[in-house]
Amino acid sequence: MGAIDAVLFDFSGTLFRLEEDESWFHGMHVDDREVDGHVQAELMRRMTAPTGQQVAMGPEAHHAWVNRDLAPHLHREAYLHVLRESGLADEHAESLYGLMVDPLNWTPYPDTADVLRGLRAHGVKTAVVSNIAFDVRPAFASVGVAECVDEFVLSFEVGAVKPHAAIFTTALTRLGVPAERALMVGDSDEADGGARAVGCAFALVDPTPTTERPDGLRAALALHGVAV
Repeated sequence: MGAIDAVLFDFSGTLFRLEEDESWFHGMHVDDREVDGHVQAELMRRMTAPTGQQVAMGPEAHHAWVNRDLAPHLHREAYLHVLRESGLADEHAESLYGLMVDPLNWTPYPDTADVLRGLRAHGVKTAVVSNIAFDVRPAFASVGVAECVDEFVLSFEVGAVKPHAAIFTTALTRLGVPAERALMVGDSDEADGGARAVGCAFALVDPTPTTERPDGLRAALALHGVAV
């Protein structure tokens, strides 16, 4: 492996994490029972799991789920179905979905900003490569690092989803860096690990709560010879 000239980052569970506030669930019930901590955790998992089907789905719901990261209306349809099938009333499903797609509700990992600034300072190009159907740029602006990301390659904007090669090659082309000199960092071996098929190196991080992963990004980069 030669020197790394570019790092591609996943968004959810890698750079930022959707972490619930207790107030989000006030007054909500699942199957006539008030939402408790365990149910909150399961609802959040179903809303953020990078792969897999979380609830039973008919043909229309399955179509929306499979294509959710390609179009905002399908994303909304898919996740409202998941939340309703999980036992939430329509109004509460709508409320929780609205919180999910607000980029300012996402929490950065402790080392996210410093790592992005460090890569910029060292001349290493960066891209956010995400299966997502809403604009995450405001999340980066909120912590003062929007200018530290060279490219945002978001599935709903480019018409391709991980692990398909097209989304990775789009990022590499925009950055002007060959695959063998790029590293993909993400929390899903299945989705983010697809970068290996186009020739990128890959580093897996654990999508644990942000308070439990203070330096996961820095450690992943260090394993591939990138010090920030």
